[in-house]
Amino acid sequence: MIDSPLRVVLAEDSVILRDGLVELLTARGCTVVATCGTAPELLAAVGETRPDVAVVDIRMPPTHTDEGIRAAVELRSTVPEVGILVFSQYVETVWAARLLAGGAAGVGYLLKERVARTSEFVEALRRVAAGGTALDPEVVTRLMGGGRRSRVDALTPREREVLELMAQGHSNRAIAGRLVVSERAVEKHVAAVFTKFDLAADGGDNRRVKAVLTYLAESGS
Repeated sequence: MIDSPLRVVLAEDSVILRDGLVELLTARGCTVVATCGTAPELLAAVGETRPDVAVVDIRMPPTHTDEGIRAAVELRSTVPEVGILVFSQYVETVWAARLLAGGAAGVGYLLKERVARTSEFVEALRRVAAGGTALDPEVVTRLMGGGRRSRVDALTPREREVLELMAQGHSNRAIAGRLVVSERAVEKHVAAVFTKFDLAADGGDNRRVKAVLTYLAESGS
């Protein structure tokens, strides 16, 4: 786990909420190294301070639509070592799927109205900063299209192992190396997971994201 103090960049356009979060996090032993009110400020702050984790609101100026989560996706590709915790009252499924496309490790997505205690929020921050995952069940449900939870129990031990490595963001080649099997064998296991999860081909890599989300929902990660 990340040792205290946890270094945090906070991106929230509401000054009142932002100041309140700074006080709460500081009281819990975290160090807020920068606060931002816009997506460009967020990108610059993370680049300059390289925090353990960035807390990002989805809707930020100037359009208040998806600037924040777009910036979060960019950060995942440019500074993957920085944890990203989306903290919003909205679920943006398309961009959330892109945020998780490279794996769920070091990613969180919590809904503001569903966080009951500050301790839970800080615990989620630390988990994400340490490479873990913190996804609100409602977010997972929405990303899965409202479908029922997966049949993870139907997977073989090897298929579960492959899926767990997928959730950590590993490619088929990397998984093959870790398990000391051929890449073709991994492809067969991945295809079996897709079949058991009833994930039809959609012309993109969304099946991989949905498989990971299903695993997380079932495992309680």
